[in-house]
Amino acid sequence: MQIEVIDDIKLGQIAPVAPVGGQVNDKKINFRRFLTICFFFFSIPFLKPFLAGSFSGTFSTVLFQPLDLVKTRLQNPTTALLKVESGVYGYNGVAAALKEIYRTEGIRGMTCGLVPTLFRDAPFSGLYLMFYTQAKLAVPEDMLNSPYASPIHFTCGVTAGILASIVTQPADVLKTKMQLYPNQFRGLWSVAVYVHSKYGIQGYFKGMVPRMLRRTLMAAMAWTVYEQISQAVGLK
Repeated sequence: MQIEVIDDIKLGQIAPVAPVGGQVNDKKINFRRFLTICFFFFSIPFLKPFLAGSFSGTFSTVLFQPLDLVKTRLQNPTTALLKVESGVYGYNGVAAALKEIYRTEGIRGMTCGLVPTLFRDAPFSGLYLMFYTQAKLAVPEDMLNSPYASPIHFTCGVTAGILASIVTQPADVLKTKMQLYPNQFRGLWSVAVYVHSKYGIQGYFKGMVPRMLRRTLMAAMAWTVYEQISQAVGLK
């Protein structure tokens, strides 16, 4: 008889537990679906380098965003004028700049322009690695092991850098505007509208040539050296 009796207190304890358990199971199912989708995309050969590069680019961008902000403001051609007239960006070095940004703009100021920077760096890293890998696959294997390996790797790197730079240039323009004039724009959409209204479509590609030269040559040289060192020490 005692077995058939359910204590009211225990019944009250069981009732709220059931939905929680259901929520946990739903979360597990959703997580498994997410992993399944990730494994599916990683199973596609040409997407593997893109995803790997994008993930690494996202991590490094978030980690070093404050330093990118300081670099942008110090390199801005109007920085000297602002320093003389108002002292807004009159930084006395990187450490002083970080302290001043934190004091005047807070944590949010330290991450100013993070979203467009992610739209620039994550796709650039992914696209660059994908284009570079595909370019290497188009080269015969015996050529990659010949004395011409270095110029071939460099050419593949330059090609990948040019393509990736063109795709991500608009995000670089928006990022720079947001970091230089944080009080002028409310977000990514407002700065995008401003650039289009003032410069037109070509405004999204301002400064593309110097950025392309810098990013392309740096990445191409880095990968060329990496390939040669990898072969020299027996990694490949």
